[in-house]
Amino acid sequence: MRKFMVAAIPVATLIIFVLVMISGNFLKKPLSGDDDVPGSIEKAIRSVNNGNWEEAGTAAEQLQRAWDKVVSRVQFSSERDEINALSMNLARLQGAIIAKDKSDALMELKEAYEHWEELGN
Repeated sequence: MRKFMVAAIPVATLIIFVLVMISGNFLKKPLSGDDDVPGSIEKAIRSVNNGNWEEAGTAAEQLQRAWDKVVSRVQFSSERDEINALSMNLARLQGAIIAKDKSDALMELKEAYEHWEELGN
C-alpha cells in the first residue's frame, strides 16, 4: 500500500496541474451574466461608434469588472503576457474614452479582443 501511495500522489498531482494548465478555454467562458468579456467589448464598440461617450464609459467599467472576475480564473492557465496586455488595453481604453478619441478607443477595444482570443490557446 505504501508503494502505491508513493507513486500515486505525485502522478495525481501532475495530472491536476496539467488539467489546470490546459483549462484556459473553458475557464474564460462566461459563467454568469456579469463576466461576459466579449459581450462587454462589443457593447463598448457599439457605444464608441455611436459617439455615446457616457454609455461607452459605463461599458468600459462593466468590461473592467468582467475582466477582473475572469482574470482570477484564468491566471494559472494563460500566459502572463496576454493577461498583462489585455489589462493595459483596458487602462488605455479608459483614457481614450475620457479624451473622447474614437480611433484610439476602437483600436484598444479591437486589440483587447485579439488578446482575449489568444487567452488559453
